[in-house]
Amino acid sequence: MDAGVSIAPWQIAYQTYGVLNEDRSNAVLICHALTGDQHVANIHPVTGKPGWWETMVGPGRPLDTNRFFVICANVIGGCMGTTGPASRDPATGRAYAIDFPVVTIADMVRAQAKLIDRLGIETLFCVAGGSMGGMQVLEWASRYPNRVFSALPIAAAARHSAQNIAFHEVGRQAIMADPDWRGGRYLEAGTRPTKGLAVARMGAHITYLSEKALHRKFGRNLQDRSAPTFSFDADFQIESYLRYQGFTFVERFDANSYLYVTRAMDYFDLAAEHGGVLARAFQGSRTRFCLISFTSDWLFPTADSRAIMHALNAAGASVGFVEIASDKGHDAFLLDEPEMFAAAHGFIDAAARARGIA
Repeated sequence: MDAGVSIAPWQIAYQTYGVLNEDRSNAVLICHALTGDQHVANIHPVTGKPGWWETMVGPGRPLDTNRFFVICANVIGGCMGTTGPASRDPATGRAYAIDFPVVTIADMVRAQAKLIDRLGIETLFCVAGGSMGGMQVLEWASRYPNRVFSALPIAAAARHSAQNIAFHEVGRQAIMADPDWRGGRYLEAGTRPTKGLAVARMGAHITYLSEKALHRKFGRNLQDRSAPTFSFDADFQIESYLRYQGFTFVERFDANSYLYVTRAMDYFDLAAEHGGVLARAFQGSRTRFCLISFTSDWLFPTADSRAIMHALNAAGASVGFVEIASDKGHDAFLLDEPEMFAAAHGFIDAAARARGIA
């Protein structure tokens, strides 16, 4: 791992959809966002809700499971079956907790590459993902250029901004300030820092939305009352919504994993590995790229995607770029955005023709 240590044994949890064709040329890897998992297009076994990207993955969708063999893996450091801080450390017999090595985006991608090797797939037709998933897509295209035929990074960046690192630090501090965190050893103590994790989720969720989206959905509307209570109850609908987001999140996610995956995003800086010049990360790349951003995404603004586009152009790579007008904020890549679907469909269809996939 990039931290200079090794973990063994380890495992990676994944889901597949569709059928791998005879020449193994139709494999698509989906990289999930920060608190996502491998359940991209099936009912989630914990929440009972539909897969997190069923708008993009499935029969007739841009990533059509009737045409492609779709793979989605839980990241290293996660909490849905892949080895992470809640896993047992064979050296001690206890959960790793914060003794787990700090994880990077590159570590996540190297673990995924091991999975792809195990599945006997030499080249991926496409690697796709949004947000932290988009960071993994960029890492894949840079680290394994000969194994990625096409790349679809959405609402992503080649490095995490100072503002985004700051938001993540607030969330981590909320978790660590919870008395039930117990220095990260809460599993042994039989506790869970649910309050701190809920607050972290509430703060992060605000960054996923735009001001227009918040105003359209909630405005200053009161929650189940006709007048303010003059208390610190959830008077406003937005307050109730955020509390609900925090409450439901702690049911499916591990607090220490939240520390690790946010830190992985913080450390991501693809240009830094190439002398500070992003174009060098893609020098000589034959991968076909399609970058998608959203006008109201202030977490990963269009300028981030433009910087990647300029670097790819400088490297002589094949790249298309689409900025989609949307007031839904960063979360637009997870929602019903017809223009995004059309752009992704067009890119995937063209790449499939070039690859010779029916």
